[in-house]
Order: sequence, then structure tokens, then C-alpha cells
Amino acid sequence: MLNRVILIGRLTRDPELRYLQNGTAVASFTLAVNRKYNREETDFIDIVVWRGLAENCANYLGKGRLAAVEGRLQIRSYEDKEGIRRKAIEVVADDVRFLDKQGTGSVKGTSSSGNDDWESLGREVSPAEIDIVNNGEDDIPF
Repeated sequence: MLNRVILIGRLTRDPELRYLQNGTAVASFTLAVNRKYNREETDFIDIVVWRGLAENCANYLGKGRLAAVEGRLQIRSYEDKEGIRRKAIEVVADDVRFLDKQGTGSVKGTSSSGNDDWESLGREVSPAEIDIVNNGEDDIPF
């Protein structure tokens, strides 16, 4: 059996860090992940991180930051204040990678520059721009 989730998206809010009575750190945030169906749509996925990773996320991630999350999908039931049975679906993260520079996105009140260094990647290249090195051999070297 396998329960593995890998997501890349942007935080919709700053991580909320709290500590349990035993001192264990836990942070939660929501990740906006785009998907394409007939048109581009966005899923908002709740993420939970524990211990040192929770503290790192709270200190270095903020609203708008690009992050990769790897973990497991967890579905749990609880009873709300009115006594109604509810379900919570979330990803419990084992690993969170910060994918953009700290200056992009808002970290603890810092404004976002809106630049994404990834935009320059993937541009179309014309054949005239490609340098072909020919050392006089017509054979492929491998």
C-alpha cells in the first residue's frame, strides 16, 4: 500500500504555528495548486507540518511563496462546536522545499515582487541560436 502526495504551489496565507501542551510544534497552511482540465483551475489544499519542519516553515515561508510539499494524505473525522460530524482532508508533510527566493512572496509582511525566475525558462530557441561544434568527425561519439 502506498499513500504519497507531491504538490507544488503557492501559499495562500502565512503558516500558523502553534505548540501542543507537550511542546511539539505544529504549523498549518494552505497551498494553491493549479490543474488543467478544460480550463485552468485551482485546488486549495490544507498542509500540516510537525516539529522542526513546522518551525522552519513558519520562519521562512509566507503568503505567495512557491513551495513543494511531499507527504501523505490524511482524512480525519471530528465533531464541530454544534455537534455536527465533519471530515478534514489534509496533507501531512514530511518534506517542504522552498522553491523561490526569499524576496518573492511576502514573508512576515514583506511585499511580493511578483517576479518568478522560472518564467525565463522554457523559451523557444531558433536553430540559428544553436552552436553546433563539429570537430571534423561525422560519427556520433557514443
